[in-house]
Amino acid sequence: MAVAAPRTHPTPVPRTAALGIGFAALATLVWSGSFVTSRALGDSVPPVQHAFWRWVVALAVVAPFGARQAWRQRHLIRRHLGYTVLASLLGVAVYNTLVNQAGATTPAANMGMIMAASPVLMALYERAAGIRLGVRRTAGLLTACAGVLLLAGRGAGGPAPGDLWMIAAACCFGSYSALLRRRPEGLGGTAFLFTTFLLGTVMLLPAQAVSLAVQGGFTPTPGTVLPLLYVGVVSSALAFFAWNRAIALVGPARAGVVYYLQPVCVALLSWALLDEPLGWPQAGCMALILGGVVLGAGSGRPAESEAGRAGKSAAGRA
Repeated sequence: MAVAAPRTHPTPVPRTAALGIGFAALATLVWSGSFVTSRALGDSVPPVQHAFWRWVVALAVVAPFGARQAWRQRHLIRRHLGYTVLASLLGVAVYNTLVNQAGATTPAANMGMIMAASPVLMALYERAAGIRLGVRRTAGLLTACAGVLLLAGRGAGGPAPGDLWMIAAACCFGSYSALLRRRPEGLGGTAFLFTTFLLGTVMLLPAQAVSLAVQGGFTPTPGTVLPLLYVGVVSSALAFFAWNRAIALVGPARAGVVYYLQPVCVALLSWALLDEPLGWPQAGCMALILGGVVLGAGSGRPAESEAGRAGKSAAGRA
């Protein structure tokens, strides 16, 4: 895959930036609920089956909007099949399966805190491509990262097995988000979603068969079906569309700063829904994370730029 020539990445125009940050915040909030769902289903639905049915539902939701567009752009998709397969593997087949695996042994709050490391990887990818992050964005990223480290450092003992699964998931998600910046020119947003959801679901089929043979199926009840509908419709179809739009508009580094809100959202949701503990020290760390998000996601020079024009073009394509 070709690497873009080093260049300065100017700040998008205010309206485009605000829209991109709004999409990133929406995806982050929705995905926070999916971490709580993964934790809640950890004892009742095997991780692979959780992931498989999530994407079956998501595919059914996206198909009416994306299947026809994907068919019209099939030659473009075939020409960039390697890129599409890699995006499907990282963002669909592997990432969410690892998250579900982590949910069996790790509190939801820990999952959110570890996933907050992925914006660092996004920023490193952008810097490696020659894109300057800027002093303000770097300061916001470091401030939010400090809040995450303080919040995570309050735990006692070594990492649980689920923590290690989440570290792997964070690496997958950071790589997927950086890869979105390379989406082929002209490939529509819904066509891209439908194609990656379809390929990711197909990739999960062998693992689904093995899981059914070894672990057996799960019992469909309101307590299992409703959460699967949530992660399929809201956390997959809606949130991935919003995140992909955010990347197109403001880039992975800036969207990644907003993603630091995730441990805050997950901690609050897990406290409210799963009775996981939340005290004043955690609240202080969350305030530090929020401050970093505000600092890093804020606009710099409100000038029209190549990035702003590209963002508008990408928004139209999606």
